[in-house]
Amino acid sequence: MCSIIGYSGNENAAPVIVKGLRRMEYRGYDSVGVATESNNHIELKKGVGKVEVVNSKFQLDDLPGSIGIGHTRWATHGKVTDANAHPHPSNSGKIAIVHNGIIENFDELKENLKKDGYSFQSETDSEVIANLLQKNYENLNDVKNTMIKTVSELRGHYSFIAMFENGQLAAARYHEPLIIGIGKEKYFLSSDVLGFIEQTDDVIYIDNGNFVLIDQEKMQILDFDGNEIKPQITKVSKEFADVYKGDYAHFTLKEISEQSETIFKAGETTKDSIKKSSDYLKNAKNIYLTGSGTSHNASLVGKYLLSKYAKIKSESIIASEMPFSENIIEPNSLLIALSQSGESADVLEAVNIAKKSNCKIIAILNSLTSTLARESDCVIGMNCGPEIGVAATKSFTSQLIILYKIIQELSDEKMVIDFQEISSSISQILMEHNKIKKLANEIKDISDIYVLGRGIHYPIAIESALKIKELTYIHAEGIAGGELKHGPLALMDSSVFVIIINPGDSTYQDTLMSAREIKARGAKIIGISDKSSDVYDYWIQIPKTHELTFPISETIPIQLLSYYAALEKDTDPDYPRNLAKSVTVK
Repeated sequence: MCSIIGYSGNENAAPVIVKGLRRMEYRGYDSVGVATESNNHIELKKGVGKVEVVNSKFQLDDLPGSIGIGHTRWATHGKVTDANAHPHPSNSGKIAIVHNGIIENFDELKENLKKDGYSFQSETDSEVIANLLQKNYENLNDVKNTMIKTVSELRGHYSFIAMFENGQLAAARYHEPLIIGIGKEKYFLSSDVLGFIEQTDDVIYIDNGNFVLIDQEKMQILDFDGNEIKPQITKVSKEFADVYKGDYAHFTLKEISEQSETIFKAGETTKDSIKKSSDYLKNAKNIYLTGSGTSHNASLVGKYLLSKYAKIKSESIIASEMPFSENIIEPNSLLIALSQSGESADVLEAVNIAKKSNCKIIAILNSLTSTLARESDCVIGMNCGPEIGVAATKSFTSQLIILYKIIQELSDEKMVIDFQEISSSISQILMEHNKIKKLANEIKDISDIYVLGRGIHYPIAIESALKIKELTYIHAEGIAGGELKHGPLALMDSSVFVIIINPGDSTYQDTLMSAREIKARGAKIIGISDKSSDVYDYWIQIPKTHELTFPISETIPIQLLSYYAALEKDTDPDYPRNLAKSVTVK
């Protein structure tokens, strides 16, 4: 995933673009670049590193002109090098492009362009777009027809913005996000509203298979056949402008610390959808849950909750595995899709597969204007505000709260869940920073950490291992408690730490026994529990709560431990290497 941005207006483009790129850096931070047009000439600067580093080195925001494009890269095709950074100019230098997504037929296009005399300076698939545009523009001498011809030749999932030396911007969307921001005498093109939210909250969400033309006089939206589309302007929430760290050192810590409040907001603006979703669930013949990464782990919790508390059987399928599980999806079923961004490529493909079988779609997400929201029959918003840290924290607990609310609605006994108690539990755990910091120092040089849980706590063990991997780069693995003797016990020795998720519920005694078996092999034990035990070398106390809501209490200390261990290892917790916030390419 990458961030792309374009600007055409009445002020210097480069500072506006650089500011937008800073806000969208969570989408990609391998390299950055900006190109602007001034006096029928395109000037371009780019390099490897984060926005601040590259801007300080090359003064990106000093580029002249009131029209420009920018990009932050998450490498897919080609290494992280200056040459592979965007924007990419065409051979003539009269066109430059920024691109998000994958061009599947780039090898074929590249070979054909080489035969026509075009040369390539990068290893990327993106550069073919620039030269293909040049070839078609030289033949057609018209930007509109050039775009129609170019998109007809591209295969894959992409969005791109092209800047022509005559000052025109053109952009196309095909299965990757692209949004227009409309200001006073200025236009923005971006993969995320965060790219321009400080400037305007009037937006147009470009439909799949459409492209945009912008010049000094007007803005047009057309479909890939060239038919003009009447735009629909939408107001976006100004809360997305609030993406500053404030007094926090990192967004990740800020977002962990916000959870005692964000859980109250989960599903609140879409209460009717919770009732509607429960009706869908009651009447569905077959139910599936899907998500990627943290969202998949939340879906595993959802499966457990539906079975135990609503007596509803369901199946959880990793979104990326859905194309290989098509026969599992029974016609006229129900799919619950979980996604923070609503733009994850794997989740959208899973939804598309389910819709082909005439399934109803319930979406649990944070962006109510995302592609997933528009593809769903019922949308439930997390309402937890922007989550900039790449590792999901507050979005995970918000997903769990929404699942609790659905279960509450489905329950015949109308179970009462005390959300104030959950919030108080989170606040209590968040007061234990110093204890967790000390433990982070103990684990910083460990090569292997295992996390063990049973029942509803097993998905939390998997999620905990994911957080540790993402933020600390320490190998971590979630283990089902009952599987210990079926292989994992062979890995236990004095060189490893094992985190035992062991609240005082029906799983307590069995999990404590597993902890003793592990300790007998010399491993260090970190207990996460409301009860102390002599088996723990380190004890992170969590408040006593209902079995149903223990998963949230268990999650918070792991998030903090992962964050502080990342600091101990001198890694950036907001931007883990090789990862992006929302994976919009397969």
